[in-house]
Amino acid sequence: MTTEEAGRRGGLAVKKKYGPTFYAEIGRKGGQATKRNYGSDFYSKIGEKGGEAVKNKLGTAFYSDIGRRGGKARARKQMQLGF
Repeated sequence: MTTEEAGRRGGLAVKKKYGPTFYAEIGRKGGQATKRNYGSDFYSKIGEKGGEAVKNKLGTAFYSDIGRRGGKARARKQMQLGF
């Protein structure tokens, strides 16, 4: 059994025992602890770093493409709703 398999099995066992809300709760607690330890500006800084990493890896055309796709999807949804 690989480490990946063991982790997956362990995660599924915890999910079965405690339910999916358990993960939401520990995630919320972890987010609060991070905010307490590093401040709310920390999230902006890591978001910027992540955006730069994506831009360096995929290029600026990636953002144009996903923006165009999002705009088209929004327009389709509005047309379906009759706007």
